Amino acid sequence: MDISVGRNILESNDLIAGELKATFSSRKILVLNLISSPGAGKTTLLECTLRALKPEFKMAVVEGDLMTDNDARRVAATGVPVVQINTEGGCHLDSSMVRKAIGKLNLEGLDILFVENVGNLVCPVEFDLGEDYMVALLSVAEGDDKPEKYPQLFSKSKVMVLNKIDLLPYVDFDLERASRFARTLNRDLDIYRVSCRTGQGLDAWYDWLRKSVTAKKIGV
Repeated sequence: MDISVGRNILESNDLIAGELKATFSSRKILVLNLISSPGAGKTTLLECTLRALKPEFKMAVVEGDLMTDNDARRVAATGVPVVQINTEGGCHLDSSMVRKAIGKLNLEGLDILFVENVGNLVCPVEFDLGEDYMVALLSVAEGDDKPEKYPQLFSKSKVMVLNKIDLLPYVDFDLERASRFARTLNRDLDIYRVSCRTGQGLDAWYDWLRKSVTAKKIGV
């Protein structure tokens, strides 16, 4: 009985996700699902990215959180449209939530839609949101064995962003070990080492976004 219920939930989610994917594809919108533990720096990465690329692209954000609109207000301060989703205790976003949220956005001419998922390395991975790619964010304030302990996220992601590298002198985190674990799961994973505080490494992340937008536009 429990397996059947779980299957029905995922089947319903996948059906709506397919509709979303068709909508985004027809409009050539690059959609990224950002997933990390709480405090890894998703919102800060978004703030940096939105400010840096706003002259080049039309962007919007769907902001997921259990409670409050704290992160949505930070994103809105960049001047980019944002829609808040409060799950009120739920550990992930699902496709029906995203479908409702994008109804409040103007998708005309949109280049990139960022979905900042609820801080969790497990549940969000199960729920397709119609995105092109998952982006796994890992900070050096966490364990370097996270890819080994939470393999599904890193095996399904297109990109791993290793954030807060300015803290490396003060924490016990091995960048090579974390990258090796992740690449063992996903040999095609793109890895970017960044510090949102200092700006180190962010240009490479921005270049990946530029290339991904171009690929989406030409249908590659």
